[in-house]
Amino acid sequence: MSKVIHVAMLGASGRMGRSIVPLLAADSGFRLSGALAAAGDAGLGQDAGVLAGTPPLGVMVTDQPDRALAGADVAIEFTLAEASVRNALACLEKKVPLVIGTTGHTPAERAELEEVARGLPIVLAPNMSLGVNVLFRLAELAARALSGDQYDAEIFEAHHRNKVDAPSGTALGLGRAVALGRGVDLDDVADYARHGTTGAREYGRIGFSVVRGGDIVGDHRLIFAGPGEQVELAHHAQDRSGFARGALYAARWLVGRPPGLYSMADVLGL
Repeated sequence: MSKVIHVAMLGASGRMGRSIVPLLAADSGFRLSGALAAAGDAGLGQDAGVLAGTPPLGVMVTDQPDRALAGADVAIEFTLAEASVRNALACLEKKVPLVIGTTGHTPAERAELEEVARGLPIVLAPNMSLGVNVLFRLAELAARALSGDQYDAEIFEAHHRNKVDAPSGTALGLGRAVALGRGVDLDDVADYARHGTTGAREYGRIGFSVVRGGDIVGDHRLIFAGPGEQVELAHHAQDRSGFARGALYAARWLVGRPPGLYSMADVLGL
């Protein structure tokens, strides 16, 4: 019988935390060992299972990383960008491998995570969905074949009204995939906003459009608009279970890996 993997959920009271905990409870290969929320969170002191809508799991939500990480084989983190760096440092101290689904990191925060990964195995992905990560690969392959001097690349994304970063990490991941396929740097070719008299579209640019509203879980579309045709790649999330399953898939894969910064492409062998 394979060893049960003990998981610390960092961000247990958030949307993703409350989606992952029930899947943990239903999978005999995992056991929730700890649950972390921010200081002052309304979920502190509650049973993490009850908070997520399952029977009690005997794990109380705490704001103390040491308590949340005690006995964990791996941690899964969905919080805010600045908090994820602190959580990564706490995991480094406890030698607990970390799956990070948080998005919106600044270049400085990304650099800090890269430094932590020198001593700790970390999976960092803009989107944990298995389907989305296949989409990234398809985007790269399409961009390699559909050149920027004939096919204009446009990325559309929509999320719920409470999402704080824009474009989404997934949209930026699509942009990076297109840029990689075309051998350019996204920072050099991205158009994040258009207003007023902008003039004709420049060849080779990658455009972004963002919607925030209601309770949209996540929609992403990549369009290559060329002469006489359009090619479209899309992913539509009906709920958060796809992201949650992907995070657990990554957690299982990560246990026992050497230190390093891994992506979902590594997890999926892409």
